[in-house]
Amino acid sequence: MNAPREPVPVALLGATGSVGQRFVRLLEGHPWFRPTSLGASPRSAGKRYGDAVRWSLDGAPPADVASMTLRRADEAFTEPLVLSALDADVAGPIEAACAAAGALVVTNARNHRMDAGVPLVVPEVNPDHLALLDGAARRIVANPNCATIGLVLALAPLHRAFGVRRVIVTSMQALSGAGLVGGEGLRLDDTLVPFIGGEEDKLVNEPRKILGAREGEAILPASIEVSPTCVRVPVSDGHTLSVSVELARPAGADDVRAAWDDFRAPEEVRGLPSAPARPLVVLDDADAPQPAAHRDLGAGMTASVGRLRPCGVLDWKFVTLSHNTVRGAAGGALLAAELAVARGLLRGAVDAG
Repeated sequence: MNAPREPVPVALLGATGSVGQRFVRLLEGHPWFRPTSLGASPRSAGKRYGDAVRWSLDGAPPADVASMTLRRADEAFTEPLVLSALDADVAGPIEAACAAAGALVVTNARNHRMDAGVPLVVPEVNPDHLALLDGAARRIVANPNCATIGLVLALAPLHRAFGVRRVIVTSMQALSGAGLVGGEGLRLDDTLVPFIGGEEDKLVNEPRKILGAREGEAILPASIEVSPTCVRVPVSDGHTLSVSVELARPAGADDVRAAWDDFRAPEEVRGLPSAPARPLVVLDDADAPQPAAHRDLGAGMTASVGRLRPCGVLDWKFVTLSHNTVRGAAGGALLAAELAVARGLLRGAVDAG
């Protein structure tokens, strides 16, 4: 593992939003990265972070970050690493400009996920896709959708062992997935919302790219059909997915369980600062997984699966859970950034040893 000898200066864009706040919390005391610039909306630019942010996590923002002055996210940043938690309405051109200026950009926004030259990375699943950036003029790494990550962590072991043909999935997505404004604006007492704009297309397309095979400078998408329904539910954090899957080769319950139990991160990922000891755990209780009880496994970076049973329509059905703003957003992007830095994708900015 090639760890940087000195902390890498980081520009964090979208720092005041829900995912930006998770980044701030996860960067506190990080052994590799040090936030040196914070980007936000023109409305917040010029204010101290502590004065501008509507802090939604436990405790208070770290004192060193709270005292930093926010800059406009569309300004020019000189840091070699840019972490983006920008809203998709503005993220695309800002991230492209940062990459064109020579920065390595790791983004949680959707804008570049399906670009041909941009790796869409879950480090435990497809670290080889980072090779798309070898010799590239611009370097952008995309973090998948928050529900996609939980689905892919559960499907990847099955796809490797047996092949996955078809998936029917219903996601029960937490309020925090709607962001600070959306999440606080929703009132879901005694109700749910069986529609989340744009989410279902992501669950169709993103797993195909992540589970696809790299062929030279391209990704050949996996031939997996996904039929999703996305539902907003009155849960604070944690996306729960009910999944039915058809496999390409026969597998019994013990085979499926063994594929999950044996799933480990590649060696180059295991020692990274944000990597959990286990990316996926199987829970045996009949009523597991549940958000409040299991979303924080592995400091929020471990997904869980349970309720494995035969499916009368496809082959097997199960429930999977992951923390949407940690594993599914800031934590997942931070792990991808660590992997990219370990692979030497920073352009001459920091020595590694």
